[in-house]
Amino acid sequence: MSVKKIGVLALLCAFLGSANADQNGNRNVPEAAPLHPDFATLFSRTLTLDKVPGGVYAIVHRNQIVEMNAFGVRERNGTTPVDEHTVFRIASVSKTFAGTLAVMLAEQGQLDLSDPVSQYVPELKFKNPQFNNGLKVQHLLAHSSGVVPNAYDNLIEADYPRERILPHFNRINPMCSPGACYGYQNVLFSLVEDVITQRTGETYQNLVDSLIFQPLTMNDASIGLQGYLASENRASAHIRGRNGWYPREVNANYYRYPAAAGVNASANDLANWLIAHMGFQSDVLPAPVLDTIRTPRVRTTRDLRRRNWRPLLSDAHYGLGWRVYEIKDKTLMYHGGWVEGFRAEISYSPDYDVGLVILINAESTAMNGLSPYFWREVLPRMETEQWVPYQYANRVQPLPTPLRKPEQSVSFPFNLCYSCLL
Repeated sequence: MSVKKIGVLALLCAFLGSANADQNGNRNVPEAAPLHPDFATLFSRTLTLDKVPGGVYAIVHRNQIVEMNAFGVRERNGTTPVDEHTVFRIASVSKTFAGTLAVMLAEQGQLDLSDPVSQYVPELKFKNPQFNNGLKVQHLLAHSSGVVPNAYDNLIEADYPRERILPHFNRINPMCSPGACYGYQNVLFSLVEDVITQRTGETYQNLVDSLIFQPLTMNDASIGLQGYLASENRASAHIRGRNGWYPREVNANYYRYPAAAGVNASANDLANWLIAHMGFQSDVLPAPVLDTIRTPRVRTTRDLRRRNWRPLLSDAHYGLGWRVYEIKDKTLMYHGGWVEGFRAEISYSPDYDVGLVILINAESTAMNGLSPYFWREVLPRMETEQWVPYQYANRVQPLPTPLRKPEQSVSFPFNLCYSCLL
């Protein structure tokens, strides 16, 4: 008998044997085994090695948070621990909210993703006028404006407001026609706020709160510096010094661009965000919205060269506010965020309804390997052995008779390599 068959049978026996009977003799569905049994140890060890002050991760399966573990403290040399409700800056993970909100409004007929941006922001002009009307709202959300990557981020970091940055675009031209190539943006991405406000008459911040935060019970989430400071349970920013990590006062520069980098959230908030994106809050995010968000818009070949992701990815694109990765024939939705003092990552598998949130309060490269390490373990496990307990762990449907095996398995020829994370 093959090793794979032994593994499936062993799990099946454990699954059926561990089902307890209540006083009436009815069998109860057992609790799920951990999706990644070693991830808690890996997470704490990785952060300890780089002396990161604190962090937290959450693992979601279908409509449940199945694992939540916090590590360390909110501020170096402090004693208050990080927990699932500790608020972090999530930086560019904020783009997932902007992209999703725009698609929600488009689905409701309140805006058109094909509208020219010049209709809403006439002051944005390029050196060659022929490019002005070609830029559409969807190009902002997909980073396919054609403009050189991270255009004028240096001015954001110099604390320039947007009205002082926009005139600089008339000195340049896009590298390609809008929609034809990828170039990651913050200033241009934030222009979706103007589109949303002009089309709805509501501020971007108010709409995110009323249409996303409140209905998804994201009670710790907020937008902007004042929202961050208003949270008593917040993580401090840390930057690397000669002898480790040091607290740093949070500044307002990227907060001036809420759609691009303005959201604050806890691990619990982002776990609820993933549950909605996996289709379990259809009253908030219906299937047509999710389908539009997940549609690849522009290829991102640079992602294929990322050190820790390279062994996994077969292709990579950007959708609307989310990265769309391809691993074999499976899709992985992903976004990372990095701003002074914080790093954040969020990802989920639409095929298996599994999601991962990671937040840390330091700009540590220790973050780089955690998500790919998780997925290269979990995806093959869901494809083969672990499908038995996870299909029924949250009691969504009864145990079938007879129990059916997956029709086929996908091979993931990756060896475990902890040193690859460093």
